[in-house]
Amino acid sequence: MKIKLLPIILLAIFGSFACGKKNPNSVSISLSGAFALYPLAVKWADEYKKLNPNIRFDIQAGGAGKGMTDALSGAVDLGMFSREIAQAEKDKGVWWVALTKDAVLPTINAKNSALQTLIEKGLTKEKFQRIFIQNDVKTWGELLGTAETAPLNVYTRSDASGAADSWAAFLGGKQENLKGIGVNADPGIADAVLKDVNGIGYNNSLFAFDQKTGQKRPGLEVVPIDKNGNGTIDPDENFYTDFKSVLAAIADGRYPAPPARDLYFVSKGKPARPEVLAFLNWVLTEGQKFVTEAGYVPLQPERITTEAAKLKN
Repeated sequence: MKIKLLPIILLAIFGSFACGKKNPNSVSISLSGAFALYPLAVKWADEYKKLNPNIRFDIQAGGAGKGMTDALSGAVDLGMFSREIAQAEKDKGVWWVALTKDAVLPTINAKNSALQTLIEKGLTKEKFQRIFIQNDVKTWGELLGTAETAPLNVYTRSDASGAADSWAAFLGGKQENLKGIGVNADPGIADAVLKDVNGIGYNNSLFAFDQKTGQKRPGLEVVPIDKNGNGTIDPDENFYTDFKSVLAAIADGRYPAPPARDLYFVSKGKPARPEVLAFLNWVLTEGQKFVTEAGYVPLQPERITTEAAKLKN
């Protein structure tokens, strides 16, 4: 069964999310950026609109790079961001607030002939480095030490992406170090792997799993990470069967960070508009009850307190 990604792509890249009808007294809050944070931002906007019908939201995805660029240029009130803040961005005056956690997961086609071996043995960081950084293995058999002759086709993000940067950081590099066929956007990589039985890529957790069913997206599989390098997936490494188990592993640190990471709203300096500050305050208080429901990992209470203090300082 093929997952229908085209509507998601069109909505996320070209569309915007507007809450309610316009009225003369309405106030708009605009956001753009990371695909990873897009579904939760839409959920927050929808719930906040119920309490504040005079607020309109314009929310567009397009990647973390777009979110940072738009925020620093003042094109949007808030950028959605999905990797650690770089020093160069801090030097440009970026302000940020952490909101929640998710992770980037390595994904393959569910019909891959090496699937059973991968599920049982996983791949070490070193083997992922050979795939995505060194790019020196051309077949699945060469990678796994078997007689498998199927080609190993690598897909990576072509747009400035927090997912790509977080995955590259896990492998000891940056997005520009990742090799493979460049594909735009998170849904794009998922679609490419779905169409290629020999493909491998990486996706934000919400694109690897169906949040409603809690199961892997039809046609996609997640490659387990062999953290201790012993050539087998041990019980404490075996948490990829369903979304709930993956989220629990992100929360308790069994899934490595990176590619597990915090997600942020960013802006050029602390937001000055009271409407934006009020929305941020709600997100870090009442809005936190929607984090788990939307398929993300909540931050620890003490971290939320620290982030909320940024709104007052």
